[in-house]
Amino acid sequence: MFLPYPVIEQLDDSQVATWEEHFAGAGHERPRAIEEGIWRRTQDPANAVQSGWSEDAQGRRRIVHYRYRYGIDYTFPVPRLVLAELYLYTSVLAPRAEISEYGDNVRSWLAEGGWRQTGDTTWAKGDLRVTVTPHDTHPQDERASRPTPAGFCSLDVVFLSEDFEVTRNVRQMPWNVLAGGIRIKDERGNPAYAEDLGELKNHLPFQVEIGCGTSVEAGVPPLHFLHQAYRVTERTDNVMKQTHPFVLSPAKDTLVQEMLLDATAKAEELTTMFRVSFLAEPTAAHHALKALHDAGHFVGPVLQHNFDLLAARAGLEEHFVRRYDQKIPPVPFDPEAKALLVIGLHADRRSVQRRARERGMKVFYLDTEGLVEFDEYMPYPLEGPQDGDTIVQAEATPMLLDLCHQLGVDVPAAHAPA
Repeated sequence: MFLPYPVIEQLDDSQVATWEEHFAGAGHERPRAIEEGIWRRTQDPANAVQSGWSEDAQGRRRIVHYRYRYGIDYTFPVPRLVLAELYLYTSVLAPRAEISEYGDNVRSWLAEGGWRQTGDTTWAKGDLRVTVTPHDTHPQDERASRPTPAGFCSLDVVFLSEDFEVTRNVRQMPWNVLAGGIRIKDERGNPAYAEDLGELKNHLPFQVEIGCGTSVEAGVPPLHFLHQAYRVTERTDNVMKQTHPFVLSPAKDTLVQEMLLDATAKAEELTTMFRVSFLAEPTAAHHALKALHDAGHFVGPVLQHNFDLLAARAGLEEHFVRRYDQKIPPVPFDPEAKALLVIGLHADRRSVQRRARERGMKVFYLDTEGLVEFDEYMPYPLEGPQDGDTIVQAEATPMLLDLCHQLGVDVPAAHAPA
């Protein structure tokens, strides 16, 4: 694989301007040209169904951490959006016999993929370097005084573009996430249901927290697309399920195999989320929020979990809260806000809604509480609404446009649906 890797072969002037205004600049709470994801999957009684935990089978672990830097390449006659740098870290802990077989397979894939050995544990191909390191006891487990199950060992496989500087803080990040422990789901209370957002008019002004719902409406893939791309969960059929089993067995972990055999082909899949996010356009829902903000009914920045910047591209200030360096990030609540409108966000992972309630804000949810896959509808209830909260079970666009109508707020015709 050679870098820069083309993600979009040709950008027009407006796309270059979008990149320069929203993605390339500094001054954000996180660099927007960086795409990053972390999954740590462990066996625990609380996730027994997904992890396969039992009294006799426990202790497996798999960590995947990626961090990519994108940019614009001007060396061709037309500007291109490219993947400029790549860091992909995987670590698997499993019974020794499985790790031994996995290590043999990795060496076979290195040979088949045409990688050139450059050291005892390092190989090179094109602009990528890969390090393969076995551990009887992982150094991170030693540091954390975390016992290794009897008969277990681990194998780390790290892909890194040749000159990418990955700081110690970045390398440490997935282990800090692991140390935070398994997330315990919220216990749902007894929220009320409403046909529309009319009640929100009694709690103005409000602030907004956005999950992937508005992005999905804009054509951006949902989060489980990344779960599939990075082989985080088993998904070998088109069966509708609430959850899929974790990939914890080295024999079922094909991510490393795909990268070693053809990293260029795999890069097409791994860059899809960023490419589609960049090409997406703000929807009427985003423009309705902008109109409500301009009218003074919505205050403060959008508390944003998505990196597609669609709200910012509609003219709204964003504050990104889906962070790995802070388990509970600070949230800039507007002191005038009397309510929090949560749009298309399944769980309160960053405790934004909990903190809003503690401030005396009423919490409203705008969510379909379901999804369609393989032409079938599957209920997907919100995880943590509480007594006193209100849910409007609908898509964002029609409900936000209706709220604008109820409040006498005009959405510019150019941004309203036909």
